[in-house]
Amino acid sequence: MDGPLILLVADSASVTGEIAVLLNPSAGRGRHAAAAKAALSRLEGAAAIRVLSAGTREEAEKAGKAAVADGAAALVAMGGDGTVHLALQAVAGTSTPLGIVPVGTGNDMATCFGLPTDAPTAASVIAEALQAKRHKTFDLARLTTSEGATHWFGAVLAAGFDAIVNERGNSMRWPKGPRRYDIAIVAELARLRPRSYTAVIDGVPRTFEAVLLAIGNGTSYGAGMKICPDADLHDGLLDVVWAEPVSRATLMRIKPRVYAGTHLDHPKVRQLKAETIELDSAGIVCYADGERIAPLPITVSAAKDALRLLA
Repeated sequence: MDGPLILLVADSASVTGEIAVLLNPSAGRGRHAAAAKAALSRLEGAAAIRVLSAGTREEAEKAGKAAVADGAAALVAMGGDGTVHLALQAVAGTSTPLGIVPVGTGNDMATCFGLPTDAPTAASVIAEALQAKRHKTFDLARLTTSEGATHWFGAVLAAGFDAIVNERGNSMRWPKGPRRYDIAIVAELARLRPRSYTAVIDGVPRTFEAVLLAIGNGTSYGAGMKICPDADLHDGLLDVVWAEPVSRATLMRIKPRVYAGTHLDHPKVRQLKAETIELDSAGIVCYADGERIAPLPITVSAAKDALRLLA
């Protein structure tokens, strides 16, 4: 998650006909505060808002869902990918449209959906879409854990090396900030080994070994890494990309190519498309849209036109 959250809505009891804004003031480590303020001013021209506090991720998700249930005309996520991911849990599969104002570090969600990455411009697009009563539909991915919990994601799920690095980095108390993930990468490279996966892909059982694995509804994660460059947000399919067992040196040569999406040309990289994937591997916790979700096994399904987006 990208920091503490504040929920802004038009009215604490009912937001019928108004917009709700999920705001993360610490997104991007607070570097975009001025842009967020300008974006919020532009949104205020579209609807009156009221600030409500939500001190935890759970409280914020509950408040977002309550706003949608109470009849909010739209839910706007103003923050990084974690804030957008949280908002998806409230609007996915409903008739309530989502607006995205990216003020985070990576902003992969905005990029995946073809939205402006400048916050005030994104807010203006949302205001215009609200006034025109315009939205576009996009696919989402629906994830079900072994315990039956449902999560939605818009961009990419990691279930290989990148997920393992995230898990190590999140467990580290020192150093603070992104430096700890650099250290986590070095530590996990030293321990690099192929992982055995079992999968059922559109009903067909499959076993394979991989060091890197991603499931994409959208194209990118990790601040612009196009891990699933062929993902189409309108085809009703998920993209599965994995790297077969390779050495540390080869993996580090493959990784930079992900930014351009040219890693698919590497002979050790595989890709397929599917509607539903059941995936399991021992000791791996998956991350979706950069957020920690659950240990494998999981089931991921494409959800056609599950998102209405103000664009």
